[in-house]
Amino acid sequence: MPSGLVALLDDVAVIARTAAASVDDIAVAAGRAGSKAAGVVIDDAAVTPSYVTGLSPARELPIIWKITKGSLKNKLLILLPGALLLSEFLPSAIIWLLMLGGGFLAYEGAEKVIEKLGGKKHGATLEDTITDPVEFEKQRTSGAIRTDLILSGEIMAITLNEVAAEDFLTRAGVLALVGFVITVVVYGAVALIVKMDDVGLAMTKRDSSIAQRIGHGLVAAMPGLLTALSIIGTVAMLWVGGGILLHGTHELGWHLLYDIAHGAQYAVEGALGSLGGFMGWLTYAALSALVALIVGGIIAFVLHNILRFGEEKGAEVTH
Repeated sequence: MPSGLVALLDDVAVIARTAAASVDDIAVAAGRAGSKAAGVVIDDAAVTPSYVTGLSPARELPIIWKITKGSLKNKLLILLPGALLLSEFLPSAIIWLLMLGGGFLAYEGAEKVIEKLGGKKHGATLEDTITDPVEFEKQRTSGAIRTDLILSGEIMAITLNEVAAEDFLTRAGVLALVGFVITVVVYGAVALIVKMDDVGLAMTKRDSSIAQRIGHGLVAAMPGLLTALSIIGTVAMLWVGGGILLHGTHELGWHLLYDIAHGAQYAVEGALGSLGGFMGWLTYAALSALVALIVGGIIAFVLHNILRFGEEKGAEVTH
């Protein structure tokens, strides 16, 4: 669980508590729901930099701003009203939406693993020649906003599931607060990440030897950071997607996989003493990722080898 994000959400809750009692209820619920959605947030923050790297440095921040606006529109104008209507009139559908989102994350994560292991790539990649930078930027931005819609939908569904018992106004406030804060956190972090090498380059030109060393370090660290983010994003997709699938099957009455995963978690917790809590969580996360890898691999096989989905998808950029 990313302590920085949870701490930030806790800070938001504290600030909101000082405003009014009604806002306090919303902030507390938002902190609880936001921490539950943290795994999807990791994936969102890890995936997005790939959409702006490789383009002109002068276009990086404008592209991030376009994606940020698209993300806010996704969350506040599309997903928020839909989630509220769903929770009011068809709450039983929430678990199925979570399962669909979990399946999508499993598919995305498994496809990345398959491609890393030498499988066929689907869609254009950053290694392809860019013949029309303007059109390529438009495609990249559109692809990022589409991906954000899926991830935002999962965040909102997780949030809604956490506050389903609250009254209508509290649900609306929580969804709006979580959607806004997470968007600011994710794309603020993305902006810092993609401009890190530019900041480092500027620091290398300072007179201070300390600033120069820090600048060279930032520039040198950038390729490794992007690689690490790609790995983290894939792991987060599988961990979160698998966890959602396990929880969803349990809620729908299919208990076997959920019981196996939690049984292993409890066995590890009981055997390792002081390390048991962390290692038990890690065991459950690993088994969740394994479930997602299997399910996602099956989905990828069906889509690409039976339905031939994505074979002509040259315009969409693989992230």
